[in-house]
Amino acid sequence: MPSNPTAPRTRRFVACAVAVAALWAGGTAAWARGEDDHERARQAVQAGQVLPLRTVLERLEREHPGQVLEVELEHDGERWLYEIKLLQADGRLLKLLLDARTADVLRSKRRDHNGIDGHRPPR
Repeated sequence: MPSNPTAPRTRRFVACAVAVAALWAGGTAAWARGEDDHERARQAVQAGQVLPLRTVLERLEREHPGQVLEVELEHDGERWLYEIKLLQADGRLLKLLLDARTADVLRSKRRDHNGIDGHRPPR
């Protein structure tokens, strides 16, 4: 059975998403899995490297209203990134990549109910 080289990265995304959700809710409990990721995310918020998720979502809601389906926080070696998936009122799925320090949209991808992709440059 071939190994999946992205599996550790996916687990890290999930752990960070859980950590971010905890930070957003104001909790500081360490999770049994992903404790290091949770701590790194908390320290990044405290150091001003990452905006709190609540702040990011409030800003995002003004230009991209929709129901948040998923949030991932990742450090790509240079900077922290939020990847956010939204379900918009018209039924489209919008996937956004944001600079976690500024909440600037770096990339967006939209998919309608027919599965058709549409790329939009950031504003």
